[in-house]
Amino acid sequence: MKRFFKLGVVLFAVLMLSGCAAGKFMSNYALTPSVHGVADIERTRHKADSLLPGSTHWYDSLKAADILKDTVITGFRDFKVHACYVPAKDPSKAEGTAIVVHGYGDNHFVFLYLVRMYRDDLNYNVLFPDLQYHGYSEGDHIQMGWYDRYDIEEWIQVAHNIFKDDFMVLHGVSMGAATVMMTSGDPLPEYVKAFVEDCGYASVVMQFNENRKQTFAFVPPSVLQSASVVTKHRYGWGFWEASSVKQLAKCDRPMLFIHGDADDFVPFSHLQKNYDAKVNGYKEMWVAKGAVHANAFAKYPEEYKARVSAFLEKVKGM
Repeated sequence: MKRFFKLGVVLFAVLMLSGCAAGKFMSNYALTPSVHGVADIERTRHKADSLLPGSTHWYDSLKAADILKDTVITGFRDFKVHACYVPAKDPSKAEGTAIVVHGYGDNHFVFLYLVRMYRDDLNYNVLFPDLQYHGYSEGDHIQMGWYDRYDIEEWIQVAHNIFKDDFMVLHGVSMGAATVMMTSGDPLPEYVKAFVEDCGYASVVMQFNENRKQTFAFVPPSVLQSASVVTKHRYGWGFWEASSVKQLAKCDRPMLFIHGDADDFVPFSHLQKNYDAKVNGYKEMWVAKGAVHANAFAKYPEEYKARVSAFLEKVKGM
């Protein structure tokens, strides 16, 4: 009997150790990829041009003319965080300010198509940051939007100090959309009037579980609990608390929800979860037919611009 008890203890210890090891692996795999930040800038410059040809030339020409500028602030947990900002095409008639937030593994270059849309087509001033552990920003891990919201709240004030507008919209794609939704539930200045989220996930744990099924189907769901514990110990937050839907329940300002119905990375089902979670204030939904992940603009550029423009005009009329 004692032998069986000892064997049981050994097996339990092995399972616990393997669970801890798997949790550490999953946390490292998801939150600290080896290639990131400045080392990955060139790939993302090419990606920006693939999403909208000529984007980096547009960026470089404005920067050479000293129209597009860089700024750095001390962000959450004292990491230095970087952003670019550019005035509206016609600054004297600017419609407001947009903050554009990039996705997982990307940086401020990738969503230049949105920066160009806001500046050149909608005549908005734009600030577009590098989230921590991305681009030119410091950071010790990818924060999945949860802690990033604190930096975005700092950038809101910075952008307001630069452009002095009384109308601001936050627009994010993928992880950037989750960041925007997570930010929307916090107390914000009155001049933050609207949000646009494009293919954001409903919660970090739901998204990581989808990634687990897609990439590590043989790994049991319980590994996420171990990875969350590791992340909580290392960085101060866990997967279950990092929730777009919980934050949306506290949001009472207008939001446009966008998602492609062919998205199998952040599943299309997340759109309805997010939309339903926002129970207060005005909201709209646009389903981009046949669009895969973060592909709505590339597939329907003119409709995308028109829908965002119409949404913002409607908000201004409220």
